[in-house]
Amino acid sequence: MALFTKEEALEYHKLPRRGKVEVIPVKPCGSQKDLSMAYSPGVAEACKAIHADPAAAALYTGKSNLVAVVSNGTAVLGLGNIGPLAGKPVMEGKGVLFKTFADIDVFDINLDVTDADELIRIVKAMEPTFGGINLEDIKAPECFYIEETLKGMMDIPVFHDDQHGTAVISGAGLINACEITNRKIEDLKVVVVGAGAAGIACTKFYVQMGIDPKNIFMFDSRGLIHKGRTDLNPFKAEFAQDKDYGSLAEVIKGTDCFLGLSKKGLLTKDMVRSMAKDPVIFAMANPDPEITYDDAKEASPNCIMGTGRSDYPNQVNNVSGFPFIFRGALDVGATVINEEMKVAAAQALADLAKEPVPSEICDAYGVKSLTFGIDYVIPKPLDPRVLEWEVPAVAQAAMDSGVATMPIQDMEAYKKDLKNRIAASHERIAPFVASYFD
Repeated sequence: MALFTKEEALEYHKLPRRGKVEVIPVKPCGSQKDLSMAYSPGVAEACKAIHADPAAAALYTGKSNLVAVVSNGTAVLGLGNIGPLAGKPVMEGKGVLFKTFADIDVFDINLDVTDADELIRIVKAMEPTFGGINLEDIKAPECFYIEETLKGMMDIPVFHDDQHGTAVISGAGLINACEITNRKIEDLKVVVVGAGAAGIACTKFYVQMGIDPKNIFMFDSRGLIHKGRTDLNPFKAEFAQDKDYGSLAEVIKGTDCFLGLSKKGLLTKDMVRSMAKDPVIFAMANPDPEITYDDAKEASPNCIMGTGRSDYPNQVNNVSGFPFIFRGALDVGATVINEEMKVAAAQALADLAKEPVPSEICDAYGVKSLTFGIDYVIPKPLDPRVLEWEVPAVAQAAMDSGVATMPIQDMEAYKKDLKNRIAASHERIAPFVASYFD
């Protein structure tokens, strides 16, 4: 059942102020002294300090808490290539989530650029402005080349959330699903349907977690990806099977895990019945999954079923990932978001799902209780404890892997400060937003 109408959604974006974000100063500018410090001549002192020591930019500017959400609008949600202007509401929305969940400031950068090298050149040129780059809604296969090239060129984190966000959250669910069903991750047979940005990134992440690439069967719109095909780009070819093992219905027999990032209706009840006992099914096509929750449960009552939807258990929602991963990365001055940090994020989420769930979180979702098991393998996106579990884990992984330039000396104190910081941010913002509706 829809939570809103089309008219309500448009009204939300239009009134009382158009769009979803506003830039406001955080320093006074009401006197001559304020003005002279904010701009000329006082600003020169900050400029000279940074010129003498570039690291001082973290002290005297907002760079270290500012992320660019960069898109060219070539793969926006389920809408496809609608362009950067039509995609701007999504990028503004991303900024709202960054700020709400992790107190990270965002400028959305919507580029009318389809050439990958030109986009790379533009983003690289913006490095002095930002503490991190969140690439968003850029189509495959260009998105892989763009991200990897920028990561090699820039000394700040570059993260394509369409790839890695889904990978981290579903990875957390997979860790717990294996525990619940007494499986070893290295023994899993996995079928992946959808070889775009998210599908390939999830598959790479699962390999990082221990799944044998020989046990991964990836399908695109033309069927199973195998070495006999001549139409594969290098990113798909990495997961090509040695030969054609047949259709989805044939290959899925005995499979432990189904990962869907394609379109609705591709997975049937008969296919689910043919899978291994108590299979793991992450059907994440939006808004309609590859198989409905009810159909999957009818075919295999004890299956672990996850979707991208909030109205069914085990929602795989990227908001449980990107704000917190960036928060941890920014706070230690990480030069990159590496595999160790992503694995740490997934493990933290998996661990949190095993903790007792406070009643206020259950109330927020309209349920009596949430208990670790087949219908609760991933923490709810609105669980405020995600901040306290995931961010320190990411920050620690950055330090342990040697990519942190500002290591945290007292992690316990940091955890307390983190919670207080986000609470203070909400306290500042709530009256400001409410003032528009008074």
